[in-house]
Amino acid sequence: MKAPARNAAAAAGMVLVGASAIACGGGSTSSSTPSQPTTSQPTTSQPTTSKPVTSNVTGSSAASTSAPASPSDYTGLLINASDINAPEPFSATPPINNPNGQPCATTTFSNQDRTHVIADSIRILPDPGAAVSALESAKAARDGIVHGVPEKFAVGTGGTMISGPSPDATKGVTLVLFTEGKAFVELEFDGPPDALVPPDFVTDVAQKQDAAIKKGPTR
Repeated sequence: MKAPARNAAAAAGMVLVGASAIACGGGSTSSSTPSQPTTSQPTTSQPTTSKPVTSNVTGSSAASTSAPASPSDYTGLLINASDINAPEPFSATPPINNPNGQPCATTTFSNQDRTHVIADSIRILPDPGAAVSALESAKAARDGIVHGVPEKFAVGTGGTMISGPSPDATKGVTLVLFTEGKAFVELEFDGPPDALVPPDFVTDVAQKQDAAIKKGPTR
């Protein structure tokens, strides 16, 4: 994994953060339940004697009934920097939970000079079928991240690995996609353009991420 520092390293880290956001940002943040149209009721001969509802509701009780449910914290599903078995140490950025309001967790790992960067993103979908659909969508959009041919990858469900140059040819990229139950995982490994990340290293990181998801809740 050791490689000489390159001027594109900092840019690589910025691109990888964007890749994680793609995996976490699918779908609309608006509610899928349409609002019911307001229909007027015919006026009856009996006068209305009930008091307005708002007159019996205090400010504190109104706030409590409208408070949204607390979002789940999915950062515990992510692997740690110590899980990365490499000749040189990797450090992690602070994990981000539910970016853009989506049920997701993401972080980025890198070596000291950022010549090797790993973006790790876990998105939680309503059900396993939706997770598979997210994986297929990511495969269709792969040309924006890496130019390569998808290959089967023996991790999780629907495991796929795509290796090749980045669109601007400034780095070598290995993209791993798989699902585990309702979770859709995207791992992106960036390195120098003349040396792709060793497959056994990719497999080790992906297997550890899959195992971490199996141990934690994805509700």
